[in-house]
Amino acid sequence: MCNIQKKAIMTRALSVPSANAPFERTTIERRELRPDDVLIDIRFCGICHSDIHNAHNDWGTGIFPMVPGHEIAGVVTAVGAEVTKFSVGDRVGVGCFVDSCGECEYCLRGEEQFCTKGVVLSYNSLDYDGNLTYGGYSQKIVVKEKFVVRIPDSLALDVASPLLCAGITTYSPLKHWNAGPGKKVAIVGMGGLGHLAIQFAHAMGAEVTVLSRSMNKKDEALGFGADHYFATSDPDTFTALAGRFDLILNTVSANLDVDAYLSMLRVDGTLVNVGAPNKSDQYNVFSLLMGRRSIAGSLVGGIRETQEMLDFAAEHGITPQIEVIRADQVDEAYERVLRSDVRYRFVIDISTL
Repeated sequence: MCNIQKKAIMTRALSVPSANAPFERTTIERRELRPDDVLIDIRFCGICHSDIHNAHNDWGTGIFPMVPGHEIAGVVTAVGAEVTKFSVGDRVGVGCFVDSCGECEYCLRGEEQFCTKGVVLSYNSLDYDGNLTYGGYSQKIVVKEKFVVRIPDSLALDVASPLLCAGITTYSPLKHWNAGPGKKVAIVGMGGLGHLAIQFAHAMGAEVTVLSRSMNKKDEALGFGADHYFATSDPDTFTALAGRFDLILNTVSANLDVDAYLSMLRVDGTLVNVGAPNKSDQYNVFSLLMGRRSIAGSLVGGIRETQEMLDFAAEHGITPQIEVIRADQVDEAYERVLRSDVRYRFVIDISTL
């Protein structure tokens, strides 16, 4: 049975008026429901480091005013006439993008993130009608049914929200590069991405090593499922681990000594980057040639894989460690993220907006 919203929807939101400006409470308009749309009451929205990059215009692509947020968890409150997958009351999520062409080779194989027309991001993006998209730091959102995923009942909505970006960002490359039994996987960084990558790699059956700057988080890493833990501030680490790993997943957004990390790969090993530093990395090509090694990158996953990741997380009890905050604490949370003062993801309680 359809419950159709027949007019544009006004909703409260947190907006950044310009780069580096404090957040302001404002009102934005969501479009009238189309036949294939779902209206979602947002209950929680995670804070991703890319939200901070965009709000600060670090990448030079900011469109202001901006409403960030692409780790959206909530409940369906209305559906369009042609919606078949969801009903009012369903627990759902929305991740990093909200539309794609649906016709190119990548869309057709379920990798909408690589859409050749250009995927429409959940915020700071123009949709195909030329309208600016606004994200999850808001009370309501209207999204095409195809770009909505179902949150399993065993995952609380606040805990589920970071999985919509941080979860799929780490799950997708681990799966693509075949992390599993018999594979030795290293996770660089023990932050919002890293602590989830450890859990996914462990659940997939890989032998997991954490590479962090200091030994401060060793006990936590082992608790998340890591088998080994080494401090990269100790130069002996790179000697001890030379030629050891099949896969290194780099989750940090800082520049690394790429050659040093490549030296830890086995022949045919791969260093995969999911963090995005502001400055370009450098490396010596001989670090690749001498071991037939590869450097790669990974974005997020498509909608089908995002649903698979949520189901896998629910099955294996994989959850992010979160700190739930009020809407008036977002500016402070951004500052704390930049100081690495969070264990491990902030989630906004949208009811406080």
